[in-house]
Amino acid sequence: MIGRSGNPALKEGTFLDLSSGAVVQRDSEAMTLNGTVNKTGALLLLCVITAAFAWSQVQFTEAGPVGAMPYILGGAIGGLVFAIATIFKKEWAPVTAPLYALTEGFFLGAISAIFEHRFPGIVMQAVMLTFGTLFALLFAYRSGLIRATENFKLGVVAATGGIALVYLASFVLSFFGVRVPFIHESGLIGIGFSLFVVVIAALNLVLDFDFIESGVEQNAPKYMEWYGAFGLMVTLVWLYVEFLRLLSKLQSRD
Repeated sequence: MIGRSGNPALKEGTFLDLSSGAVVQRDSEAMTLNGTVNKTGALLLLCVITAAFAWSQVQFTEAGPVGAMPYILGGAIGGLVFAIATIFKKEWAPVTAPLYALTEGFFLGAISAIFEHRFPGIVMQAVMLTFGTLFALLFAYRSGLIRATENFKLGVVAATGGIALVYLASFVLSFFGVRVPFIHESGLIGIGFSLFVVVIAALNLVLDFDFIESGVEQNAPKYMEWYGAFGLMVTLVWLYVEFLRLLSKLQSRD
């Protein structure tokens, strides 16, 4: 049985045929680990290209940032649309996964420019922490230091779901002028909350590694390389944004 993942793009049943319930297998042109790694690199490159462009379009005046909002809203909405399309139509992943990376890059580039303007050097710190965490956990997973046991999976999935509910409630309440106290502030509770979210986002990488490895072992179709890369990209984007939030809270206390 393929393991659970807190990532909604990589969940139990992703590699299953809906009609038979059996694992979809392809003896020729099956999913490989190297193929998934290469496609993850391609998605990251596409994201960086559009992020750099969006960054260059954001200007700052005494009134605040100018030109950022179209990229933030367009990137976030576009990324969500392509993410949903990829999740529900996995065979579209060779097309929708790159489109997700491109649109998400616009979002990340614009918000990164805003964070960098307020806290110089924060973006490089967040990037280094994100990829440092990725490679550290990949090494720990491959060496057997961290094992994706059932209890581990259940705990991470439950924590991820709880965080999603908190963010959803905070988003909905903001329309009514209600702000969830403490968690968005730079106090000890806010920093502790962000640190907890960063840890859970990082642990989702372990589940993603395990899930992709399971797909390779099950000889999933070749297009699932793009899907696996997309799922890993979703977690990396989340982790990077949470590092930005955590670092901004820490620097606000200086």
